[in-house]
Amino acid sequence: MRQFLPRSIVNTFFIPFTQFTLLLVLYALMRLGFYFYNYNLFPQVETSDLLFMMWGGMLFDIVALLYLNILFILMQSIPWRLKYHFSYQKITRSLFVVTNSIGVAANLIDFAYYPFTLKRTTGTLFAQFSNEENMGRLIVDFLIDYWGLVLVFVLLVLLISKIARIAVPVRPKDNGWKFYGAQSILLLAVAFLFIGGVRGGWAHSTRPITLSNAGDFVKAPEEMNIVLNTPFSILKTLKAVALKQVYFFSEQELDRIYPVIHQPSGEEKFRKLNVVFLILESFAREHIGALNKDIQGGQYRGYTPFLDSLIQESYSFNRAYANGRKSIDALPSIISGIPSVGEPFVLSVYSGNKTTSIAELLGAEGYQTAFFHGAPNGSMGFSAYAKLAGIKHYYGKSEYNNDKDFDGMWGIWDEPFLQFMAGKLDTFQQPFFASFFSLSSHHPFKVPAAYEGEFPKGPLPVQEPVGYTDNALRQFFQRAKHADWYANTLFVICADHATVSYLPEYNTAANAFAIPIIFYRPGGKLKGYSDKLVQQIDILPTVLQYIGYDKPYFSFGFNAFSPRKDNFLVNNIGGMYNFFKGDYFMSHNGKHPVSLFNLREDRYEKNNLVTKLPSVSDSLDMQLKAFIQQYNDRMIRNDLVAPD
Repeated sequence: MRQFLPRSIVNTFFIPFTQFTLLLVLYALMRLGFYFYNYNLFPQVETSDLLFMMWGGMLFDIVALLYLNILFILMQSIPWRLKYHFSYQKITRSLFVVTNSIGVAANLIDFAYYPFTLKRTTGTLFAQFSNEENMGRLIVDFLIDYWGLVLVFVLLVLLISKIARIAVPVRPKDNGWKFYGAQSILLLAVAFLFIGGVRGGWAHSTRPITLSNAGDFVKAPEEMNIVLNTPFSILKTLKAVALKQVYFFSEQELDRIYPVIHQPSGEEKFRKLNVVFLILESFAREHIGALNKDIQGGQYRGYTPFLDSLIQESYSFNRAYANGRKSIDALPSIISGIPSVGEPFVLSVYSGNKTTSIAELLGAEGYQTAFFHGAPNGSMGFSAYAKLAGIKHYYGKSEYNNDKDFDGMWGIWDEPFLQFMAGKLDTFQQPFFASFFSLSSHHPFKVPAAYEGEFPKGPLPVQEPVGYTDNALRQFFQRAKHADWYANTLFVICADHATVSYLPEYNTAANAFAIPIIFYRPGGKLKGYSDKLVQQIDILPTVLQYIGYDKPYFSFGFNAFSPRKDNFLVNNIGGMYNFFKGDYFMSHNGKHPVSLFNLREDRYEKNNLVTKLPSVSDSLDMQLKAFIQQYNDRMIRNDLVAPD
């Protein structure tokens, strides 16, 4: 190995690795400094918590340092002899000092800035101060007021300069194929490590690490700011959607048109029912025969015979819709009553806001809370979100701990994992809240070998695994009905989002979001069909009202069991709003309506009424603007909980 990789070649890679390691130590020290500088703002953090945050923070430091040093790493890794020249190394060292000094400055600024914003600085900073005419004076005032931090900055820049000069690569004597071959191999190794580092791992199910992943290491949203570092927060949000404050209505008018603080009805006593959410991957309404009795002359059967039978004993909605088109949109909508606008909420600059969730509200009332998802822990950011939502126990592939049931791609097959969940629920103290998120009805749309040929394939590849997951639900309920907790449980079954459609009735803008939303209470205590509009963010207030929750709470949604039908639905995709109310469906670009359809009379959306019914367009436009004002204002002000 020494003959093939001469010391001079190895050093050009070993030296940057050593420098990178020292930078990680420096960032860890700055994290400690950030915590102690703002110690009084984190009163609940204990030593063990802080150590865990330090460990988690290293993941975010790696990403930030890789991005900041991307050009330096490239210059040191390119397989050419020029990089051993004195002038070349002088340029790379200068680049190293400048870029890392910027990162240090960003972190130190947040030492002082955090108490005013209660979050790490994000990419919106540039837009926020873009119109300031006295930036020079502001900077001078900051430097004077925080001279101590300026002194620390100078000392850290000197330290970075020392790290930059830790060693000088030795010019190689060999000019031939060994040099270029070895350098090329090491360049590929660096590229491999870089990709894994900036993504937070190499697994295909791992989404690139983002702000919300800090939730894996904290107990409360505000503590995410200890785990994060400022360069990471800025770099990850440079293209983020920054909501703008709008003023269409006075506060009194806004609360009258669209109230988001829900008051207890007082009509029923708080019944501490168990609550179980079953969130089904890609289970569009199109796949469910019981919700499509008017399709194909009443002959359409769908792909979910078990759900069809359960719907007969449940309360379900013929006009139910998702608030987004991605799995990552679904959890905040369903569990926290917060839809995504512009980009997924958990990826937005507002993901660290303090929020309401049904798990947190019920947990405060003595409920045990848990989330079940058979993917590798950390996949899709679900474990981080679950923690931020106040869910105390997370069960994933690691807790299942049996790879013989691994599907080879996403995680544990739905049937065995649902049985695992049922077994865990048997051990829970009542009352409890539990949520399950399926994964088998996902690309590449396979079923276990033992079930090949058992379920109709249908015209869409997803429909065979939909049949498999439907059967897995059958097995789950067959086991659960013998448990002592079953009769005291409210089940809520819905999809995370719709998917590619085949039926012409679903190849429309409105039905691109059509999903099932089903409420099941064993014993037929909640039964029937409703034609009322309902969406994912309505689930939280509907469940809380049904069980008689007796405190005020925050939610962007409506109570689906209310006899009132003046509610509306909203979702946003590609910057366009879709707005449903009554029989009407409006598309809106954020400034004015673009289209308007009467879905009861025109299910295929052929007759655009936007210019023909201006009074309807104006009415829907007004209510959408009320939603936009409430949403933007409360996100910006971090006001997503009911007042004490």
